[in-house]
Amino acid sequence: MYNIKIEDSFSSAHNLRGYKGKCEELHGHNWKVEVAVASKKLDKIGMVMDFKILKAKLSCILERLDHKYLNRIENFKKINPTSENIAKYIFDQLKPKIKGLKSVTVWESENSSATYYGD
Repeated sequence: MYNIKIEDSFSSAHNLRGYKGKCEELHGHNWKVEVAVASKKLDKIGMVMDFKILKAKLSCILERLDHKYLNRIENFKKINPTSENIAKYIFDQLKPKIKGLKSVTVWESENSSATYYGD
């Protein structure tokens, strides 16, 4: 099995509804996002997929989140924009576009991340 990964980032603000603590207040993060794609075979030129294509597809999704108040984005009006839910949101947006999508990891800080692997 082959596995490739790319990273990108975006900045946004959010607050966590129903949370008791600092995160219930409006605050921001410089989020880092890692996307992993797996394949048992390589294509005819020896790649799982072109990094450039994977980066472009992720970039289109992150543009919708960058410099936004996440709680106002339709997907997060009812569910909290936690790292876990952001990872699932990005995964769900990428899944129809990326064959072999394995996981999406979202870091809200250097030391804290959440990974979504799909169903």
